[in-house]
Amino acid sequence: MSLAFLHAHDCSEPHTDAVWGVSWTATDNTLSISADGAIKQWSAQTGQPAPANATFPAPHTLAQVSLSVSPEGDKALYNSIEGLTCLWDLGRGEVVGRYESYARVKDNAEPSWSVSLNPKGETYASTGGSGNVWIHSAKSDTFGERLATLPSNRSKFGMFCAHSPDGKRIAMSSETGQIFIFDLETNTLQSTFTSHAMSVRSVSWSYDSSLLLSGSEDKRLVLHDVRSAGNAVASFAGHASWVLSVGLSPDGKLGLSGSADKTIKVWDIAARAAVSTIQETGEVWSVSWRPKPPAHGSPGAFASGGEDGVVRWWRGAGGA
Repeated sequence: MSLAFLHAHDCSEPHTDAVWGVSWTATDNTLSISADGAIKQWSAQTGQPAPANATFPAPHTLAQVSLSVSPEGDKALYNSIEGLTCLWDLGRGEVVGRYESYARVKDNAEPSWSVSLNPKGETYASTGGSGNVWIHSAKSDTFGERLATLPSNRSKFGMFCAHSPDGKRIAMSSETGQIFIFDLETNTLQSTFTSHAMSVRSVSWSYDSSLLLSGSEDKRLVLHDVRSAGNAVASFAGHASWVLSVGLSPDGKLGLSGSADKTIKVWDIAARAAVSTIQETGEVWSVSWRPKPPAHGSPGAFASGGEDGVVRWWRGAGGA
């Protein structure tokens, strides 16, 4: 089987450096962060800034490296390369939280690298050099305050962290290929997956919180069932270089990946095979499915961002 995804449009005002994160939100907007220090919001339907004549947060002097958006699409958590974590209230159009994780206020403080907003909204998680997951307050009056530490017991750099949609677990991936699943109700390590041989750059949960898709510098994607103590359910090979970003479609039937080999691939999860390959002009640093389930007969739509600074939207042939 093969699927056709058509280029719908580009953002109207490209970033001045690589796009390192995109997220298609429940409000049918798309957020992007860039090595140029900016975070922007676009209409997914037109590629124009959203809302029209919007004022975005002032660009940071250093690159933005991590992005996490609330399920409702009304708040965006983002983190810079040196560890400045901010919370943008999209409804109010203002930054309501700032935390300098690199400020050595406490002996065990460490700069955040990857951040994830809890779907329930009260907290966020971060990971970085220690290989642990830190739980912080996401409330505006105590934003950034550390509430708990979830140790992986491995002193390996934490590359990526992501909450499950039900808010009960968090996955953290490491520079050496392990993926740790923590139970947030008990703040304990639930399981460890060792499916990859190299750094895991990205993970994505299924919408029912039962499956986890990972992408690695070993050029593979791996699907895990977090309900069991077993390891990989399926492995997907076909990229010629590092897998930089992955996503699972709303119905869980399709996987999505962006790679340093300058391609985007769509994968049939049941068939364990790539069903579409899109050639890009540069490294594809981030991909994101449209969260709204597609119309019957359509494979859906997604956004991508990469080396050229342009956010692009793609739709499955037959509509979105």
